[in-house]
Formats: sequence, C-alpha cells, structure tokens
Amino acid sequence: MDDCIFCKLANGVFPTATLYEDDDFRVILDAGPATRGHALILPKAHYTDIYEIPDELIAKAFMLAKKMAVKMTAALGCDGFNIVQNNRPAAGQTVFHFHIHLIPRYENDKAGVNWKPGRLSDEAKAEILAAVAAID
Repeated sequence: MDDCIFCKLANGVFPTATLYEDDDFRVILDAGPATRGHALILPKAHYTDIYEIPDELIAKAFMLAKKMAVKMTAALGCDGFNIVQNNRPAAGQTVFHFHIHLIPRYENDKAGVNWKPGRLSDEAKAEILAAVAAID
C-alpha cells in the first residue's frame, strides 16, 4: 500500500535500525520502544492483520519471532520476553499492517502487558466450546 508507513519501513523506503532481513520480513528496532531492545517483525508485503496474512507466512513470522527472541535475550541479557501481536482496534492495533512486537523484559521495567484474570464459568465454557466447534 502506497500510504502504509510499515510497508515503507519493511521495504527500505525509510531508514531503519534493522536487526534482520530476508525476502519476506524485516525486523527493526521500534522507534517508540516499551523497553530496551523492543523490535518489530514486519512482513514486506501488506497484510492488515492476522485475518489476512497467508498461513505459510504467519508460520514463518512466528518461527522468526522465536529465533529473534532467543538471539535478543542472549544479546541484551533480558530477564524475560513478550511476543505480542494485536488485531483490530479493540485488541490494541493502531497500525493496520500485520506486525509482531518483540519486547525484551527486565525485572521491574514497568512495561505492562498484563491483565487481571477473570473466572471461566461452566456456562461460558460450554457456550464457547459449542460456538467454536460449530465453525468449520
């Protein structure tokens, strides 16, 4: 897409701090990092979200996420790692080009990505299981 900033970053139109690149993806340091080393996996082709990206490419994206998390953990000495992928505004997506956040975590970094656990009722469990099973 001509007006997509992540398409431009992924394809080298704008300079980036590139950690990794292949034919399908570019991994760059996030310009607005949550923590030291926060990076983004960007496909070079435009896909709005997880609902659009082809299965073979999403598989490759998450294998790349694991590879980068291992490498970055060793390089940065972080204490943990979040791999975050948001879809649609209700889930926090603000840039509508599929991407994966690689967020190194450090003890007491206060970066967030937490929620308060609720309770799964028997009624909700039965309803969800039936609804998902009905979709083919």
